Amino acid sequence: MRSLSTDLKTEIGKKVQVAGWVNSRRDHGGLVFIDLRDHKGIIQLVITPEAKEAFDIAEKLRDEYVIRAEGTVRERAADLKNPNIATGEIEIVVDQLELLTKSDPLPVNTHDEGDTSSEEMRLKYRYLDLRRPSMQNILKRRAEYYRLMRTYMDAHDFIEITTPILANSSPEGARDFLVPSRLHPGQFYALPQAPQQFKQLLMVGGVPRYYQIAPCFRDEDPRADRLYGDFYQLDAEMSFVDDGEVVRQTVEPLIKQLVTKFASKKLLSEDIPRIPYREAMEKYGTDKPDLRYGLELIDLTDALKEVEFKVFQTPCVKAICVPGGSKFTRKQIDEFTDLARKNGAGGLAYILYENGTVRSPIAKFLKPNELDAIQKLTNAQDGDAVFFGADERDKVNKVLGQMRIAFADALELKDSNTCALCWIVDFPFYEWDDGANKLDFGHNPFSLPKGGLKTIRETENKLDIVADQYDMVMNGYEICSGAVRNYDPEIMYEVFGILGYDKDYVAQKFGGMLTAFKFGAPPHAGCAFGIDRMFMVLEGITNIRDIVAFPKNGSGIDLMMSSPSVVDEKQLEEAHLGLLEDGEEE
Repeated sequence: MRSLSTDLKTEIGKKVQVAGWVNSRRDHGGLVFIDLRDHKGIIQLVITPEAKEAFDIAEKLRDEYVIRAEGTVRERAADLKNPNIATGEIEIVVDQLELLTKSDPLPVNTHDEGDTSSEEMRLKYRYLDLRRPSMQNILKRRAEYYRLMRTYMDAHDFIEITTPILANSSPEGARDFLVPSRLHPGQFYALPQAPQQFKQLLMVGGVPRYYQIAPCFRDEDPRADRLYGDFYQLDAEMSFVDDGEVVRQTVEPLIKQLVTKFASKKLLSEDIPRIPYREAMEKYGTDKPDLRYGLELIDLTDALKEVEFKVFQTPCVKAICVPGGSKFTRKQIDEFTDLARKNGAGGLAYILYENGTVRSPIAKFLKPNELDAIQKLTNAQDGDAVFFGADERDKVNKVLGQMRIAFADALELKDSNTCALCWIVDFPFYEWDDGANKLDFGHNPFSLPKGGLKTIRETENKLDIVADQYDMVMNGYEICSGAVRNYDPEIMYEVFGILGYDKDYVAQKFGGMLTAFKFGAPPHAGCAFGIDRMFMVLEGITNIRDIVAFPKNGSGIDLMMSSPSVVDEKQLEEAHLGLLEDGEEE
């Protein structure tokens, strides 16, 4: 059985057998033409009345019927060649035709061209949606992507090891999916949010370098760049490493290869910058900065500290100079203002520089020297616009960080053929949780604080403690997170103690790791790449659900398999579970 690929060109004059789906059928009276489709492409079949049995079958065929055909490959006449398909120079004259299965009229489109189906229908009938050539290409590309990653990791002495799916609950920053134990009533497994504890235990077990393409499970709200429920990451760990730079330099060449060789994109810079977390927040308003464009946040606080304009009488005043921004329409500026308000701002002050003049609703509240200072510090030129944020520093950074992205979108500054990479380093070990009104871990308790036990004990303001943690960012998306790990039980007890947890709590949650660390744990560090999100960026796709075979919808529902679903009473009894009615108390 031959696939419908271009190598059929070498078979002119020979008999071949092919199979696939009827992509389209055209009856020209004395001839029937069928475009036959498989995972490789499309080829034209020609059925003549001389092949009577085949012709009778061909007249009854409909789109998406599955057939098998045997015939002779011939070159098309010069004026009948089709340059739009890879096999457009040849066709198969059919001798024998077999109908394998019929198809009902399809509820969704299986072509990339023509009317498109809604996402809900595409997901409900995903097995049909996968027939589209673009989806077939995605599946093949993803397989190649996996091969390249495995080849690189194997070549750099990493050992592929799988870790358990039924595991214990582990604090990774999201909700667990819990699995009730039938054999142990009242107890639960948790699907791993990441193989964090297992890979650290592998280091204790003497594994020098570990990796796996690991399934991870997190009960987080879905969004355009995050799948609901399950996703995959390239998980890696290295023993006898106590500096995150060693990990970064080890994995960087892989990502560069994926950008240039796999995705055929160009790197913004061969040298990938290391940007401290606090610097990223001050310059870009986010710890996931897109470096394909500038639009950096400019601090005007000191320059405007004596200003009488009440809006600027705040702890922090910053601005973004937008080249060419004076061309923004009134509608665009209103939309920017709405976005700023959605992110917590009271409004969005601005100045437009046009034909040597200043146009702004706030200009009348500012003195000439203040206007001059703004223009000088922002380096605003004729045709530019300057937008302001004024409030508490963290809020200003957040608002202008979102505005920076919106301005870049409006001006189409994001070059889809360029990948800008950076490492964000030196994350805060602790952060303040406003909702709970207490201190909490900035990421997770497995990172090692820089300076170790001495820093933990002697730093008065715990928010100043820095973790040896690092994220890689690609075009504004976080694609990797890693850290030098905590392998000292005393530090583990101390970092939890600061949050009010006693040793019994730590032992209960992490008893296996703490015990293992007492038996000669080497220093170790690692990282994990979100390979779904990274693949999405490399392929230039904006919706992550379009790059996996069977995704759930935006509400976390699998429309194709009707899950989640109700289970029967017997299953609940076996799992020692009962359901409460709405409003019913335990």
